[in-house]
Amino acid sequence: MPQPRISVIIPAHNEAQAIGLVLAEIPAGLVQEVIVVDNNSTDATGPAARAGGATVLREPRPGYGYACLAGMAYAFGKPRAEQPDIVVFLDGDHSDYPEQMPELLAPLLREQAELVIGSRALGERERGALLPQQRFGNWLAARLLRLRYGGNVTDLGPFRAILAPALLSLRMADKTYGWTVEMQVKAARQGLRTVEVPVRYRRRIGTSKVSGTVRGTIGAGYKILWTIFRYW
Repeated sequence: MPQPRISVIIPAHNEAQAIGLVLAEIPAGLVQEVIVVDNNSTDATGPAARAGGATVLREPRPGYGYACLAGMAYAFGKPRAEQPDIVVFLDGDHSDYPEQMPELLAPLLREQAELVIGSRALGERERGALLPQQRFGNWLAARLLRLRYGGNVTDLGPFRAILAPALLSLRMADKTYGWTVEMQVKAARQGLRTVEVPVRYRRRIGTSKVSGTVRGTIGAGYKILWTIFRYW
């Protein structure tokens, strides 16, 4: 594959303390644009991201999917020559390791895959980085995906890379917690070549908006399972 244009989309809700570190750890010269979607933050996430060199969008509707869709609309709303060939999704809480981005991109660049998932289950995890409810939820969702579609799914990790034509073909629609599993379900249904690569994972900066609350945990779990069975 010729040198591709790569865009990174980072949904971020109240990540002012973390977003600068995330941006600083993206390998220099690797990507053309980093898009931080300020998802209804009430802190200085937007200014901090802008200071770190990112393009900052404001999405007032709360929801992980809303933020990802806003980033996609911006990236693919440009003239065709300026649109990305590959899109990387990355969380803004400093739990992922952006320096591992070349490892996610490698299968795409070798034309061995259309979608690459960074698997926290296969990689090294800092103690306490994944709470018990997260580990169980990922295990259950991955098991259901394997049962329905086969393959060796181990995680719904947010750190992922996908070819732009494949991403557009999925017609992503989820607005909240079901975004990551919707992508994997639709990719399986379409027969996209999907591979996992091990990634490291550490404790996030600040409190999780999902696993850090009972309401968020239940809401995310319900939406993930609902999304899997919706396309069953």
